[in-house]
Amino acid sequence: MPALFTNDASNVTADLYSVLKTVFGYSAFRDGQLQVIEAALSQRDSFVLMPTGGGKSLCYQLPALILPQVTVVVSPLMSLMKDQVDALKANGIAAEFINSSQSREDILQVFARLRRNELKLLYVAPERLLQPQFLDRLQDVGVSLLAIDEAHCISQWGHDFRPDYMALALLKQRFPQVPLMALTATADAATRHDILQQLQLQQPYINLSSFDRPNIRYTVQEKFRPVEQLVAYLQQQEGSSGIVYCASRRKVDELTEQLKQRGFNAAAYHAGLDSEQRAAVQDAFKRDDYQLIVATVAFGMGVNKSNIRYVVHFELPRTIEAYYQETGRAGRDGVAAEAMLLFDPADIGRMKRWLDAEPNQQRAEVTWQRFLAMAAFAEAQTCRRQVLLNYFGEASQTRCGNCDICLNPPQQFNATELAQKALSCVYRVGQSFGMHHVIDVLRGGHSQKIIELGHDKLSTWGIGTGLSHDYWLSILRQLIHFGLLQQDITAHSVLKLQPAARPVLRGESSLSLAIPRLHSVKRETEQLSKQAYDRLLFARLKALRKRIAQRDDVAPFVVFSDATLIDMCRLLPTDNISMLSVSGVGQTKLARYGADFLDEISEYLAEDNQPPAGKLAK
Repeated sequence: MPALFTNDASNVTADLYSVLKTVFGYSAFRDGQLQVIEAALSQRDSFVLMPTGGGKSLCYQLPALILPQVTVVVSPLMSLMKDQVDALKANGIAAEFINSSQSREDILQVFARLRRNELKLLYVAPERLLQPQFLDRLQDVGVSLLAIDEAHCISQWGHDFRPDYMALALLKQRFPQVPLMALTATADAATRHDILQQLQLQQPYINLSSFDRPNIRYTVQEKFRPVEQLVAYLQQQEGSSGIVYCASRRKVDELTEQLKQRGFNAAAYHAGLDSEQRAAVQDAFKRDDYQLIVATVAFGMGVNKSNIRYVVHFELPRTIEAYYQETGRAGRDGVAAEAMLLFDPADIGRMKRWLDAEPNQQRAEVTWQRFLAMAAFAEAQTCRRQVLLNYFGEASQTRCGNCDICLNPPQQFNATELAQKALSCVYRVGQSFGMHHVIDVLRGGHSQKIIELGHDKLSTWGIGTGLSHDYWLSILRQLIHFGLLQQDITAHSVLKLQPAARPVLRGESSLSLAIPRLHSVKRETEQLSKQAYDRLLFARLKALRKRIAQRDDVAPFVVFSDATLIDMCRLLPTDNISMLSVSGVGQTKLARYGADFLDEISEYLAEDNQPPAGKLAK
């Protein structure tokens, strides 16, 4: 262990806390961080599973400051490297990256600093790291720690497998004495086992943190008029930063244009755009020039923006792992955030048809089972967080109190009569039509199709005129969920009666269904109790942060996170000593930014005729 430490364990821990506060501005470690750091300092391999926003980066960044030689961090995306290096430099830490975005001269300068042992952290992509000449350079200068971020990319069982990562197994052969730290936010049991095997970790310290992100509110809305539903949701977000995920490039482009026409400051991001366009959009989003990005999953692991307040899935993701990781991009700073999913049960049939064409049936079966787990989450009538945690093997029987099911439990009603009307109509049209035609008949439609088929003469024509199209759509979907109806995906999704429908039609059994939710649930103005703070001051501090970020050519969250600004709004520091008590303010950031923020707070308080508590937003 470095000479900075004594053999006294209590002194070692005290020194680590001192570095944590002085450099990073935090007074306490998050769960698991201290143990992982101690394992790295004792030259032990480790496997670290922490949720997005759970503090994985600190597990290798802090020991890097103490260890004598450079810590090499394997990172999959260039933008992610730059963000992390910018944030480290803002804290006064000697860090650099090497990737294809740099000129030859820039890379040579980084190598020169590396030879002079001036760097504490060096970020590289796997394909760069594994070049023989690069490995030779590292062996010449010496490495204290190897950290592999997004380690699930090495596993064929992971949801984001990357062949380049598989070659990282060579690291243990080239650097047998260097501790290796593998980190990920998303890995089930099979993926975790594969990571340990592929990287040849030797008796590693294993940290399995909770998958729970209590600051994220999970909400699912059934799709009726999705664009209008999305617009209503976005209008409640008060200009906060957010991402809307779509399944296709075409949908991204269409939706972005529709949102722009509605006045939203939005931009599109997908793999069909050239690299310069993608880089420009991502950079503008990080700098808060765009408040909203509409994207495919191509907008992925490179999103290292801590102040994203919401993530919307416009279509059903393929796996819970992907959903968990994508929603985890909201609220990385620990401040209250939201994850909203728009769900159309017809997505299940579309996925089934797509997989039927997959030549590798074994892969198709695995994909189908994972997709069904995602669909079950969307259809669940129990606490969303319980479903997520149980999926990842973290058994929980406690309701979270921060999802749509907990906050607004589904109300049931006796739907026997409505079910009989719907089932009878399916029977009368010969079990040969889809949901929308059945609904048109129920509601007494006069379309040319209905008249030509003579369906306006059926006994079920017009027996459901008192209810809207969307209401009947929800009822039919629930009848499918309960097994009374089936959509035949091999025949244009026509509705067919199932044996379970017979006793309901005959009046031999009753049926309870959930009252359809046809409108967006009003967003709770009071999120978490700990989120009470002066919103007017927060807006002024955000504006100041934006000006400083533009001056220093960095993303605003690199200056201070939303969580740090909120802490300023609560504590109202008026001098350097009280500013250092704000979470996220260390000595370097105090020297660099403290005076500006202290002046803004003092000026605000001088203008204010009310006591600070009077303006707390509850």
